[in-house]
Amino acid sequence: MGLSVGVVEPAGVPFEGDLRALCLANLQLRTATRVLVRVDEFRAATFHELEKRTARIDWGRWIAPGREVTLRVTCRKSRLYHSGAVAERVAGVLAPLVGRVEVGGAETATAGGDEPNDDGRQLLVVRLLNDRCTLSLDSSGALLHQRGYRLASGKAPLRETLGAALLLASGWAPGTPLVDPFCGSGTLAIEGAMLARRMAPGRGRGFALEHWPDVEPAILARVRDEARERELPSAGAPIVASDRDAGAIDAARANAERAGVASDLTFVVRAVSHLVAPEWRASSEGPADGGERRGAIVTNPPYGVRVGVTGELRNLYARTGAVLRTAFPGWRVAVVSADRRLTGQLGLELRDALKTSNGGIAVSFAVGEVPGLS
Repeated sequence: MGLSVGVVEPAGVPFEGDLRALCLANLQLRTATRVLVRVDEFRAATFHELEKRTARIDWGRWIAPGREVTLRVTCRKSRLYHSGAVAERVAGVLAPLVGRVEVGGAETATAGGDEPNDDGRQLLVVRLLNDRCTLSLDSSGALLHQRGYRLASGKAPLRETLGAALLLASGWAPGTPLVDPFCGSGTLAIEGAMLARRMAPGRGRGFALEHWPDVEPAILARVRDEARERELPSAGAPIVASDRDAGAIDAARANAERAGVASDLTFVVRAVSHLVAPEWRASSEGPADGGERRGAIVTNPPYGVRVGVTGELRNLYARTGAVLRTAFPGWRVAVVSADRRLTGQLGLELRDALKTSNGGIAVSFAVGEVPGLS
């Protein structure tokens, strides 16, 4: 996107840019939870320093009078170690300038946290680390995985941001076939269609930055228009979403309609044992990355942790692997895995592309390739 990216930190990926870059990041980033703006950073070893430096900021640029604010505070390795006391002092500075200030939950994982912020309030993240205080405003509002299309969910849904990450990690080339044999509510197929058509993931939602006093609405409108102009009319290759649960297929189809990609997807009610590769004739241009015109199987199969362990899971994985080796030689494959023993039943050589969590469950993205026919 042309953004100037800094050194990746445990808390996230920093970048520099103007308001247009901020709008672009919120609209186009497919795997980010939220985009924070660092308003200020300073030393704060005492409450006096904290209050003095917080009061120096021109909050009128960021928060409209009467707007409610939620504070989330993290204190680590600092003399100001009590998050409640820090929140109280910051709230005391802000209260005369804005509306009601509410103290939210303490951050546990990252500076941005992973808690939703979709109640209309402005989130201010206060982070103290080694006596350095960072004040950051959330520019996103509702977490960015909330694209606005998924109202119907399956039994163990994959967040849209994680779905996009799995597609990117899989090595799938947009414009080649994509198959998800355990599609559930259709997230992977829908994200794949949006990726193939160059559709901005945030095209159907709003952002917190739209309420900032200094933001010119025309800038975001222009960025939205430019994103729409870049969209392609079709995915360019079959995208197949199948599941043995007819209710899941109905939900996936409804979600795809809301996302505007239903015409790009084929929905099939079938067990994985009946999976076949879609018929497809490659165009002469070839994929954008110059690779072979093979497709990818990208899926989030049941792994028993949330939907209940059954004695048939190992057999299900073994059957899936057999079908892939027979019907999909040379295809890329990417699987969400919560149990390496289950993934091993596929009989494929897979490596962990990355590790993360899905709904509080530790998972890895196992990727590889189905062996070609000898």
